[in-house]
Amino acid sequence: MRFSCSVLELSGALSIVTRAIAARSTMPIMEGVLIHTAEKGILLTCSDVSIGIEMYLEAEIHETGSCVLPGKLFAEIIRKLQQDATIDITIDAKNTATLRCQKSKTTLAGFPADEFPPLPEISVAKEIALPRKTLRGMIQRASFAIATDETRPILMGCLLETKGDTLSIVALDGFRLALRKTRLSNDLPEMSVVVPGKALNEIARIIDDSDEPVTLEYGKTHLSANMGGIRVVARLLEGEFIRYQQILPTEWQTRIVVHKETLDASIDLASLMAREGKNNLVKLHIEEGTLLITSNADLGDVREEIPVDFEGRELDIAFNVRYISDTLRAVEDEDVEMRFNSNVSPCVICPTSGDHFLYLALPVRVFTA
Repeated sequence: MRFSCSVLELSGALSIVTRAIAARSTMPIMEGVLIHTAEKGILLTCSDVSIGIEMYLEAEIHETGSCVLPGKLFAEIIRKLQQDATIDITIDAKNTATLRCQKSKTTLAGFPADEFPPLPEISVAKEIALPRKTLRGMIQRASFAIATDETRPILMGCLLETKGDTLSIVALDGFRLALRKTRLSNDLPEMSVVVPGKALNEIARIIDDSDEPVTLEYGKTHLSANMGGIRVVARLLEGEFIRYQQILPTEWQTRIVVHKETLDASIDLASLMAREGKNNLVKLHIEEGTLLITSNADLGDVREEIPVDFEGRELDIAFNVRYISDTLRAVEDEDVEMRFNSNVSPCVICPTSGDHFLYLALPVRVFTA
């Protein structure tokens, strides 16, 4: 096997596919990158079984073949070479690679390609196509609510589901919920799958912020995202996701509309003192025309007062400040609506018009003497 290609392009491709390499594996070959010659180029593949990334790279093929090279080391070597140069890679019958670039020569021991498990084929596949920036934005604005507690594995992923022409993504960790929706131009095939958070975050990192399409192909056990010459394949999480519709409040006792940037700045300031306290707490006092935000610790306190449109009853409520600040960072609207029922019921953060997002945050019960 022998091929030549741009060092810069090879380095960029390796930086993408090696994201799927297992951090720790009992099988050394799973820490490698599979290189396979294709028409007018090469295919680079890495996988840790739960997620696989495959990328096509244009190259001049002198001799066809395939091999597995140590992924991280190979990527580091390529990164150290002259980036505007061309590299020539020869792999012999014993899977030893010789890398020649200008006056540099490096050898690297590899593995037989037939020992590398292929990426799974998706059976009974259905497809959804949408703009890359739309999918990227949905993932980035929901994935912060994915659970990290391994005792509930199903919550370590996001629910992707369709209804009519609407695609939704839902994440929840037991303390907060994130729901994002987008409407596409046509009715979509039925989908209700739970994708691991790691896989979705890798997809969001890889795809660009363009209107070019990304195609989601899914079956009973796997989902793939296809974008140009890159394909990401993820094993779906097994089990039933929480029926989140049943926990969304349908009524409210207190409602405010507030300028998002103003609220975000005030919460950000209050968080400086909240994190010095024992429980990272921020308190809200809501009354006619005013939202009062306070936080305190042994070192001092913060008091921020901002104007709001108000309906309903006065309310005092407290939150872990991170649950509010994470949500506000995910909101792109100029104004947001906040709905409350009591100081122990979830707060709903949603748009003033439309239903393209909805966030839920559980309050912290505060006992006063």
